[in-house]
Amino acid sequence: MICDLRFAIWLKRAALALLLSTLNVQISAAFAQGSITPPGPPAATMLTLTQVEPRTPISSVPVTIANPGSYYLTANLVCTVSNAVTIAANGVTLDLNGFTISSTVPNAANGGTAILLNSGLSDITICNGHIVSGVTNNGSGLYSGSGFDSGIFFSLSQPVNVLVSHISVSGCLLYGIVLGNDNSTVAESCTVRTIGGYGILASTVKQSLATDCGSDAIYGDQVSDCQGQTTGSTGIYAYTAQNSYGYNSSSGAGINVFGCALNCYGFSNSGDGLVANNAENCFGYCAAGADGLYAYGIANGCVGVSISGTGVDAFIANVCHGDTSTGTPLTATHNVNSY
Repeated sequence: MICDLRFAIWLKRAALALLLSTLNVQISAAFAQGSITPPGPPAATMLTLTQVEPRTPISSVPVTIANPGSYYLTANLVCTVSNAVTIAANGVTLDLNGFTISSTVPNAANGGTAILLNSGLSDITICNGHIVSGVTNNGSGLYSGSGFDSGIFFSLSQPVNVLVSHISVSGCLLYGIVLGNDNSTVAESCTVRTIGGYGILASTVKQSLATDCGSDAIYGDQVSDCQGQTTGSTGIYAYTAQNSYGYNSSSGAGINVFGCALNCYGFSNSGDGLVANNAENCFGYCAAGADGLYAYGIANGCVGVSISGTGVDAFIANVCHGDTSTGTPLTATHNVNSY
């Protein structure tokens, strides 16, 4: 009995030892290590300069941008010849990066353009900076001086798909920001001052100001939240205008709108204060003998004042009020609750 018991114990110990040996082999195989030799040198961990700044710097003018891409100014740049930056390719973004392009050309008639778009370009963006020139107004509407002929302009065919934003232009002989208004061009959040001709001209002009301009201060198909002041033609000339103010210190209109003027104010020294096909919630003022507000369609909820002319002159005047010192307060073919 004792021998049988010892044999049974030995047999169990032998079986247990065999089981542990088998498990050890399996575990060793499962956690076996591969080669510790590296497959190659470590890969680069830092970004390249192109990856950090994937744009092309512009550090001097004159310069021609001949390839699509993104470009930026690295400093204030002074041009001594005609045309500072010429864009000659589609698909270009030019960031002035908060810097200024200026000109020292003695006569602005020979000064060229600060940023010139070649004929028929598309998909252009210009933003974030200043164009400074030396033209001044003598106080009588005569503009002359040094610097650029124009701020931003195009040659020959009008561009399409153009956006100009957060650009200020001052002291140019002919044009401030002129992009053409027949195609998809936008000027937004721009300021223009002391320009001998057009201040801002684009298909859409919004949240912008142009003052001391010799021709139309702001000209666009759609004009909104803008202010245009002129010494010559029209403060704001548009097909539709809303929430805008046009001022004319001479004989042109403060605001002239082919379509609908909404929530607008027009002033003229001796011309019509505000002219529109349809005017709604608008105010027009003339400091002489022209119309304060003239609507050749419908004037709705409008007020017009003229010192010696007609306060409100409309085909249909609905809930309008006209005032004058020596002229006619209100005249309308169809008068509805107006006086």
